[in-house]
Amino acid sequence: MKQIKQVLGGDFRQYTMVLALAVLIIFFNVISGGRMLTPSNFQNLLSGNAYVLILALGMLMVIVIGQIDLSVGSVAGFTAMAMAIVAEKYNLPWFIAVLFAIVLGLLIGAWHGFFLAKLGIPGFITTLGGMLMFRGGVIWISQSISVPAPEELRFFGAGYLPEWGPAFTRMNNSTLLLGIIAICAYVYMEMKKYKRSGDITGEKAPLWAVTTRVVLVSLVIAYFTWLFGSGREGTSFPIPGLILVILVIIYHTITQKTTFGRHVYAVGGNKNAAALSGVNVSRTYFLTMMNMSLLAAIAGILFVGRATAAGPSDGTSWEMDAIASVFIGGAAVSGGVGTILATMVGGMVMAVLNNGLMLMGVGADKTQVIKGLVLLMAVAFDVYNKNSGRASIIGKLFPSKEEKSDK
Repeated sequence: MKQIKQVLGGDFRQYTMVLALAVLIIFFNVISGGRMLTPSNFQNLLSGNAYVLILALGMLMVIVIGQIDLSVGSVAGFTAMAMAIVAEKYNLPWFIAVLFAIVLGLLIGAWHGFFLAKLGIPGFITTLGGMLMFRGGVIWISQSISVPAPEELRFFGAGYLPEWGPAFTRMNNSTLLLGIIAICAYVYMEMKKYKRSGDITGEKAPLWAVTTRVVLVSLVIAYFTWLFGSGREGTSFPIPGLILVILVIIYHTITQKTTFGRHVYAVGGNKNAAALSGVNVSRTYFLTMMNMSLLAAIAGILFVGRATAAGPSDGTSWEMDAIASVFIGGAAVSGGVGTILATMVGGMVMAVLNNGLMLMGVGADKTQVIKGLVLLMAVAFDVYNKNSGRASIIGKLFPSKEEKSDK
């Protein structure tokens, strides 16, 4: 057991949700007769859930500051519908229509941020009003009719990385290159971490353990590179997945490496103490809510690109999956705790659960029941461990900088 802990680089329990995700994938693959782990299924799984995972990025920051945003699904649907309408009605270039939707998302976020930061109205109430307004707004401006999206958006919502180079690799070379970059980046970060591991404790982690971890993770990355890149001709790693990866890197950097990210955690941990230490609490609230609606607009654009049209029911209940992803990923209801990477694991748990149940032919009604139970069990298990004086299991997955410094 000691050797396993050394390979994992910490407490074995912090990897519980990663192991749960792996078990879910294997279970559904066996039950479905091997239909889970196929190139086409995983390509569809990622591109079909990218919009929810993008929403979860912003929702994590909202929940960390101790608030909640119930309007994200309605905002996504409203901004996407507005984009499609102005593109069709005024014959605007697709990129102008996209810019319009993004600016509209920022303005909506500023609206929510104003009521929270300046008037002190809780985010739950503010965004509940926003949910009702923009859900009705989608139906109002569309007259309950679907509107075709600009054709160019299909590449961003349902496109794949292009093919190039030699054919002897027998897979999509863009996906292969992406996998190689991912492995090299991971090896670099682990080696950098290894060199710094003795700076605080004076004792470096065993080189064999670090090497084993690097090899195992690299093999997993290599397998998924092959899975995404070996599908039918014309398919590869999906463009929505690439956009998600870029956003994950950006928001992981923001939350872990920037002053604003530290302020977000400080406000969520103790608002009064943060204010006394010089943190502008109102500004942090305002920018976090604005960022959430910006990501909602991006999620809506990608969804409409995949669906090829904006519909009056787009965005319905998206906020529920986003919130569930954050809490399954270990965020605290009271705020101050949660990370981007852990939220992505939580989101993938929800995505695999949805996909696996669909492959098994389970109806939408039973799927909702099962997802609700999974969310309750995940949070209850975490709360039990906290109340028992144990380390939080899912809350310690990919611990934030503040949590690491407490160890």
